[in-house]
Amino acid sequence: MTHRYCAARFPRMPGARPGVKGNRLRLIRETAFKWLNGTTITYAFYDRPARWKAGESQMDVVRRAFALWKSLGIGLEFLEVARVRDADVRIAFDQSDGSWSYVGTDVLNQPRSQPTMNFGWSLTEDPAEGLDTALHEIGHALGFPHEHQNPIAGIEWNEAAVYRSLAAPPNRWSRATTFRNIIEKIAPDTVAGSRWDPNSVMHYPFEAGLILRPERYRRGLTPKGGLSARDRKWVRHFYPPIKAKARRLTPFQSTPLALSSGQQAEFTFTPDATRRYTFATFGEADTHLAIRSVAESPRDAIAEDDDSGTDRNARVTMRLEAGRPVRVQVRMRYIATPGNAAVMAW
Repeated sequence: MTHRYCAARFPRMPGARPGVKGNRLRLIRETAFKWLNGTTITYAFYDRPARWKAGESQMDVVRRAFALWKSLGIGLEFLEVARVRDADVRIAFDQSDGSWSYVGTDVLNQPRSQPTMNFGWSLTEDPAEGLDTALHEIGHALGFPHEHQNPIAGIEWNEAAVYRSLAAPPNRWSRATTFRNIIEKIAPDTVAGSRWDPNSVMHYPFEAGLILRPERYRRGLTPKGGLSARDRKWVRHFYPPIKAKARRLTPFQSTPLALSSGQQAEFTFTPDATRRYTFATFGEADTHLAIRSVAESPRDAIAEDDDSGTDRNARVTMRLEAGRPVRVQVRMRYIATPGNAAVMAW
């Protein structure tokens, strides 16, 4: 074994109340750890302790990888910040810990004192491998799992050979880590699309003897490198470019949400007085509602609520100052009949 692999930190999939199943459950889980489109994801590099620090050439590979994801025209922004504790994605270069990342918005659930992404080998020794490693880890941070664990792939493993190979250098993985990152299949109701992409940057390369079927990969599987056509398609699917101008919400007026499952709407709201305001969605739909500052910072939502898998609607109540506008974002996680939902502020 010569390949060095990422040991992603996968989140536990959220549950849903009894009766939530089928297409509704699939669509809720498919977007469970995806960011709201239009989010600015902040990142920073550690400069202490020494074992987490890297030189500029290493950090530049990661910066280039962020730029390559952004160059696809997606609706996310990436912003490097100076203070690690202010960052969503906190990047270390601990050479004793392998390469890994938390997945999607699960980075927000981690202690601010700890990394949410690590690079465990040089990103400049082999420039092509180093860039693919950075693209892969950022792909996890965007919410994408390992493509070789896609149940649609139909991969049948030589499990004994896989465990033996990954237990050896350079990975030295336990059986649990190997199972979690290679052999275990992703739950079918979390998979977007109907195809397997062996060229995805989220796919490991595999040496001969690890894959039994499909038979054409018994001699090994090596992705082409870089972002595949399907990588580009699906990141744009979840994070499409934001072209439409945000509409204005008027207090006490219901605004229809002409959204299909997975789509998102953007609004602006300017308080006419300093007081508490309530924002809420209405209708039989699963929605993620977020209120964000316009003036101060591109960082986190001021407040948010997600009613997915419940019988209630999303609602946020908060104090706002007169004349200081906010952004209101609504992501439609699931709706049976598009158009049967609305949002209102009062």
